[in-house]
Amino acid sequence: MTPAGDRAWLLAVLPLEGTLLEKLRKIEALHAGTKISGEREAARRAAERIRARLAELRSREVDVELHYSLPDPWEQRLFVALCRRYNLTPFRDAGRRSSTVQVYAPAAFQKKTLWPEFLAFADELHSHLDELTTRVIREAVNDDVSEPVPDGVKALPVPNR
Repeated sequence: MTPAGDRAWLLAVLPLEGTLLEKLRKIEALHAGTKISGEREAARRAAERIRARLAELRSREVDVELHYSLPDPWEQRLFVALCRRYNLTPFRDAGRRSSTVQVYAPAAFQKKTLWPEFLAFADELHSHLDELTTRVIREAVNDDVSEPVPDGVKALPVPNR
């Protein structure tokens, strides 16, 4: 691509990235139960509220160790970052598969906050990556991004009625 082509592609991708960041902040605000507009401030307050909820749960419950199997490297990065955002320490015992992430936290926090928020973030990230990949392939390789038609596969016969 030419430098002008690179710039045009980058300008086309940047709005997608901004949209993704905005959606992720809204997801976090939703999981924190906040109603504040102003996205960066809302995201900061949402994270604070979730950390406060975690501290409150820790005063009532003991931390339990849970194992998460995350074979997708993008999802694993997302999950680890989310744990660290809430001051949890993700780890992996020696001998565990590279797809395993372990974390200590109250079971209620993991079940009602951490995992649902991760799933919402992961869905949004997958959707964004799919849209971005499709756009890049269409613009840089070929407009036809449809699925291939199976060769030699015959349709089932239509039943007689």
